[in-house]
Amino acid sequence: MTSTVGSPVETRIVADDEADIRLDRWFKRHFPGLGHGRLEKLLRTGQVRVDGGRVKAGERLRPGQKIRIPPFGDDKPTSRPARPSVSAADSKELRARVLYRDDDIIAIDKQAGLAVQGGSKTARHLDAMLDALGEKGGERPRLVHRLDRDTSGVLLLARNVSAAAWMGRLFRGRDVIKTYWALVVGEPERDEGRIDLALSKRPGPQGERMVGDADGLDAVTDFKLIDRVGQQAAWLALRPSTGRTHQLRVHCAAMGTPIMGDGKYGGADAYLGGGGFSKMLHLHARSLSLPKRSGGMLHLTAPLPAHMAETWRLFGFDAKHSEDPFAEAPQ
Repeated sequence: MTSTVGSPVETRIVADDEADIRLDRWFKRHFPGLGHGRLEKLLRTGQVRVDGGRVKAGERLRPGQKIRIPPFGDDKPTSRPARPSVSAADSKELRARVLYRDDDIIAIDKQAGLAVQGGSKTARHLDAMLDALGEKGGERPRLVHRLDRDTSGVLLLARNVSAAAWMGRLFRGRDVIKTYWALVVGEPERDEGRIDLALSKRPGPQGERMVGDADGLDAVTDFKLIDRVGQQAAWLALRPSTGRTHQLRVHCAAMGTPIMGDGKYGGADAYLGGGGFSKMLHLHARSLSLPKRSGGMLHLTAPLPAHMAETWRLFGFDAKHSEDPFAEAPQ
């Protein structure tokens, strides 16, 4: 870090382990009390610059770049409030859900019903518990992708800043292969296919929701049927090649086969009649594959959550099914 002589303006140099981080996230790390709205104003007025030029909040940084930090005066950003300690029960539960760990990655089996990040009405969430997975004197694990609150399964964490940047590039480059299992109500017209339906976010009386929109963001999902119960329900494998909010839920509902338990997008049609079936969302991030930084491929799998395992038992499905439904058949 260096300061400009004779001026309150400060210049900071982007470190090697901060490669590819977004500018707004760089500021959140170094000046946690600086709100996003205030940062946007500093960028618009040119008070914050990178290598002397104006940039946007989403600009990705390179090691050695110089960031101009304006004087904050009496309105200096405050420090971030201390994170609450993780309860013994949450700490034990989270550590028990670790699927894999190496020098770069921690993979966990996220439980259904646990939000990944907090909000105005969400006090208990995964991000607040990550200290339980850190090592004394080491860096705090970082989120690198998300799962919906009600979706269970494989979730990746980065163990350090450089690993987070590297994993971010993998996700943006679509080098991470994700396979979900879902139980849908009804039977799709085809046993396999592709859903290509662009999505956009719309406000509604019950909060924001994603809708099909030709002018929205591209959203593509491949699906294959693994098993069925007549025309009553079907077990689908879903492979998204984009990562839009609620993508799988909207795409399944658009086929006329909403995911079981998804009242938001399927309404009453998302529930099976009769007793014994959980009304929780039946969507599970079953497996994830990605290149390892040290070479080779990493393949991770998470077992079904209890509510889905019970539905699989009732229908006689094989919960230990391990064949990749998207693998090409031998010629």
